[in-house]
Amino acid sequence: MTARMSFEIKGHQIAPGGRETVDVPVSTLSDHTPVNLSVHVIHGRKPGPVLFVSAAIHGDEVIGVEIVRRVLKAGALKGLAGTLLAVPIVNTYGFLNHSRYLPDRRDLNRSFPGLAEGSMASRLAHIFMTEVVARSDVGIDLHSAAIHRTNLPQIRLTPENQQLAELGRVFGAPVMMASKLREGSLRMAAEEAGVDVLLYEGGEGLRFDELAVRSGVSGVLRVMHHLGMIGRKGVPKVRHAPILAGHSHWYRAPAGGLFRGYVATGEPVSPGTVLGAISDPLGQVEAEVVSEDTGIVIGRTNMPVVYEGDALFHIAETARADAAAEGVSAQLEAAPLYDEDEII
Repeated sequence: MTARMSFEIKGHQIAPGGRETVDVPVSTLSDHTPVNLSVHVIHGRKPGPVLFVSAAIHGDEVIGVEIVRRVLKAGALKGLAGTLLAVPIVNTYGFLNHSRYLPDRRDLNRSFPGLAEGSMASRLAHIFMTEVVARSDVGIDLHSAAIHRTNLPQIRLTPENQQLAELGRVFGAPVMMASKLREGSLRMAAEEAGVDVLLYEGGEGLRFDELAVRSGVSGVLRVMHHLGMIGRKGVPKVRHAPILAGHSHWYRAPAGGLFRGYVATGEPVSPGTVLGAISDPLGQVEAEVVSEDTGIVIGRTNMPVVYEGDALFHIAETARADAAAEGVSAQLEAAPLYDEDEII
């Protein structure tokens, strides 16, 4: 039998059965502080696929960072087959500044595949594509809503990509939705390079949400098991099959004022459901926001003060909204908080 080769990344050789954090140089701050892209490599003794798991492409989306941390501590990774490339923080600049963007105000997730001699965002995108994506067979990219909004755990799928649809069902988030590829996004650049990327959304920017974290950890472990990278032990089973929603849209504020939301993420709605109301500060004028669809709330604002046109509720249309709502509570029950007597 041919011996398994070491995994090489940026001059580092990780032997089969080894794990190492490799700091890939990105840039230097104005005060001479180095900035690195930290990639934790677990290279299994047995052959298998190379999977990357990334988070904080938007620096304020910190839930993915916690998901990666817990995955790396999971006992299920013992005896790994293949290779895991875990990148908990892609956008270090934004993460340190509690910002979605880079210092030049560019959105990293609109800068792929990037250029070696482009803008700051373009250079970082190029490094991530070259050092991580190009070495992988498949990826999972972890996101949350922006600040002042929250998302129900959900999977976004490239339309008509059957492999991703299968992986999305395995991941087991309550809802899956088709989502078109956007120019400059990691998903588009990776798929053009032949690497399918599963996009997970859950929780709120700059906040932890236990449901979203545990749903993400469980989903990553399920995908790794499906790919043959880990065994069944320590991998939660899917209690409810995900609901596939074909369409979604935001309900927006009909007027400015003080907003009171009556439904939470994960709740089913139907035509006539009063989602919330907006009042003026004197209590003389009130406007209700009423659902026209049958579906489930997959996102909503957390801001009580709104302007006319602000996005309030994100509704995924599905006739199986009640089943999806049941899956939300099942997620929290099924997702692991402990692993072999160790908090992960």
